[in-house]
Amino acid sequence: MRHQHVIAQSVVWAALLLTASLLPVSVCRAQTAPEENRFNRQILAASLDEPTELAVLDNGKVLFAERKGALKLYNPKTKTVKVVANMPVYTKFEYGLMGLNIDPKFSQNKWIYLYYSPIAGKSVADTAQHLSRFTYDDVRDTLLLNTEKVLLTIPVKRTDCCHTGGSIAWDRAGNLYLSAGDDTNPFASNGYAPIDERAGRGGWDARLTSSNTNDLRGKIMRITPTPEGGYTIPKGNLFGEGTDPSDRPKARAEIYVMGNRNPYRISVDQRTGFLYWGEVGPDAGENSEKYGPRGHDEMNQARKAGYFGWPLFVADNKPYHAYSFKDSTSGPLFDPMKPINNSPHNTGLTELPPAQKAFIYYPYADSPEFGAIVGKGGRNAMGGPVYYYDDYPETSVKFPRHYDGKFFAYDWMRDWINPVTMTPEGDFVKMERFMPSTKFSHTIDMQFAPDGSLYTLEYGQRWFAANDDARLSHITYNAGNRPPVAIAEASKTVGAAPLTVKFDTKGTLDYDGDALKYEWNFGKGFPKSNQASPTFTYAKPGIYHPVLTVTDAKGSVGTKELEIKVGNDAPSVEMAVKGNRTFYFDNKPLAYEVKVADKEDGTLAKGISPEDVTLTIDHLDGYDKTLLAQGHQANMGFSTGKRLIELSDCKACHAVDKKSIGPAYIDVAKKYKGVFQIEGKLANKVIKGGGGVWGEQAMSAHPQLKDSEATDMVRYILSLADEKMANRQPVKGEYVPKAKDGTYIFSASYTDKGRGAIGPVTGSSTVVLRSAKLKAANNDGEQAIMKYAMPGTKSELAIGTTNGSYVQFNDLDMTGIDGITAQVISADARLAGGKLEVRLGSPAGTLLGEAAVKEGTMGPVTISLAQPVSGMHKVYFVFTNPSAGQKPLFALEWVQFKADKSVGMK
Repeated sequence: MRHQHVIAQSVVWAALLLTASLLPVSVCRAQTAPEENRFNRQILAASLDEPTELAVLDNGKVLFAERKGALKLYNPKTKTVKVVANMPVYTKFEYGLMGLNIDPKFSQNKWIYLYYSPIAGKSVADTAQHLSRFTYDDVRDTLLLNTEKVLLTIPVKRTDCCHTGGSIAWDRAGNLYLSAGDDTNPFASNGYAPIDERAGRGGWDARLTSSNTNDLRGKIMRITPTPEGGYTIPKGNLFGEGTDPSDRPKARAEIYVMGNRNPYRISVDQRTGFLYWGEVGPDAGENSEKYGPRGHDEMNQARKAGYFGWPLFVADNKPYHAYSFKDSTSGPLFDPMKPINNSPHNTGLTELPPAQKAFIYYPYADSPEFGAIVGKGGRNAMGGPVYYYDDYPETSVKFPRHYDGKFFAYDWMRDWINPVTMTPEGDFVKMERFMPSTKFSHTIDMQFAPDGSLYTLEYGQRWFAANDDARLSHITYNAGNRPPVAIAEASKTVGAAPLTVKFDTKGTLDYDGDALKYEWNFGKGFPKSNQASPTFTYAKPGIYHPVLTVTDAKGSVGTKELEIKVGNDAPSVEMAVKGNRTFYFDNKPLAYEVKVADKEDGTLAKGISPEDVTLTIDHLDGYDKTLLAQGHQANMGFSTGKRLIELSDCKACHAVDKKSIGPAYIDVAKKYKGVFQIEGKLANKVIKGGGGVWGEQAMSAHPQLKDSEATDMVRYILSLADEKMANRQPVKGEYVPKAKDGTYIFSASYTDKGRGAIGPVTGSSTVVLRSAKLKAANNDGEQAIMKYAMPGTKSELAIGTTNGSYVQFNDLDMTGIDGITAQVISADARLAGGKLEVRLGSPAGTLLGEAAVKEGTMGPVTISLAQPVSGMHKVYFVFTNPSAGQKPLFALEWVQFKADKSVGMK
């Protein structure tokens, strides 16, 4: 009873806090954000190979680097990309060409600075990261490699990964800032602090690097380059002037900030001189009494030199335990005011400066400090520029004054850009989402051009590989006439010849309300059409690219291109599960069947082998729509990749389970199972060829393959070591779910054999069944609800704060449901209690049932349904008590749908 009383008290105080928060407060006036549709993003170059950093020249040309060593130039006049240098770089693990910037006086001296990993040699310098200056020939657009001046070297281990990122920035005083990762392997630390003190484990101890005052790794350095190719130390560095003379031999004067994990992108505010960077954080998903806090990514701000905590602290100085890897015991928490580096690997000072808190920080989960705007899930924080409107001339493309003084924070993994509003002193005020409906693809660098527009560099979705969506883009602001937005759709994008396609321009618009003219170009040699929604028949097999051009009254143009594949019908795949289409019920068998039909290949009854149909049944914890979207695609790569291999020359050298000229696919899958970011590397090898891993016989190159095709082939091979794929289900049968919570995904796919010029096409179908017990806080919509996470538990409550509060769930199949149980809490006199109503369609819709929630009670209540219901519905749980006054009503933890005996059975 004591536990229940504590929960009830917590609920009450949470509700009372909410009531207080609803009182009138002063309103902060802010500029209205500019309309997103006034921004135009133009993709200048795509299909890049691991782009890293960019620099915009005064003449409008854009230099950008790629990790494998290519330095490239985009010319806006010719709209072409040229390779201006191929740096010989070491590319194992995360090494390569990481950083790029031009000299502040580039127009006079033509100097370019690169941060890269030279090819390994015999000397220590050859196995160190180099910060080098080169001269650029801007007449021939060529980097003169023989002009290299090595300014600074940072020795690294090269025997293991990770964290060797680097970035170059300048302040307006002519000081160069260089970031360097901690060069520490994080995988043996369970996602917490890598502080392995054992002998020979320096590569697993970031106190050797980040918190070592005598090492440049895990730091951001600040130096003043000299014309001769050296550098001096500017005033104000962490261990510069004022450092005790006895400490100087153990403290590098180049260090500006230390205690960094992997400061991948940095920038300097050209007015305040404040340094900004994104800190890619550790991986732990939960807090641990043994190790310390869960992982957070950070956006950091340094107003002066300082220590930023890694690996002793994270986020707002959350301390780790002094954990001993020798005997697996936990020591005391580190003290951020008096941090001590007593690692046997440390070669620097033992006493460190007080730790500085992160500017912005967020974990994998929801961020209580910064809210939904930072999102949740994977994370890779990056630090972009600070924009000042008056620092750029009046141009037609410069960003508006709304962004004046804002820091452009962005996240590589979550694909958002969030400008940050700050006080004049630099304190955090708020974040906002920039171009929220635009899909960025892992933005890895950005820079404002001399005209006030923004260039962005996107890495693409797959690690260590060339990506079709890896691109250089230009974002401009248009305060005048906006070009129309062309939207084009086709009734069919793949099919047998002849293929009749109905084209549609529904959704095409002009934000200025101008009249529009349409032109369809169906392909070379075909007649054009000025209709908005024409029909066209492709008589012969082939791949066609029809283009829609839309022109407004002022002559501005918008275009959209489609791809139509003629000559091969897509297979039809139906995944059918009998019974309720939303829920599964414990230990109740589910009857399922897959049906497949393909115009060229036949059906499962005749022509298609069940062995060629992939059916997987997967269980996921919880009900995460993002994970489910990925789950829908789980076996498509398996099916498509398998067929692509069958249609290629791969079978001449490989077999699934037997060694041939090359290794068996199952051996490849076992070798690389769980290897960090291996998929992109192997896909690149399939296309470019290679050898030396499995023997003397080299694998031939396959340049005819698209990057996506090679990826599917690799996914199939790697899936052979995946227990889920190895234990595929028959195409028809019965499955008994065992898990009480979570989600089951039934995914079926079939890839046909292709036809002529048209390659194989995959059809798929998925059915998702979720637990019948739903958490009230994880709803699809709500009104006047406060969510409250109960301390010390994983429970979260939805508190109804007023009469008519509700939570709703969308798309619930009510077929066979005959009752509902709800866990409610009203165990305190300061909660009014009331009734919990179940309604269909809206908060005032058909009343299915209700239950009283008496004041002073806590526990489950049963709701009987007044009438049977079938089909999909929105279901509302409404909190009611007209006499509650200002009191909150009660809390709802979960609801569970009960099924009659027939549900889930044959």
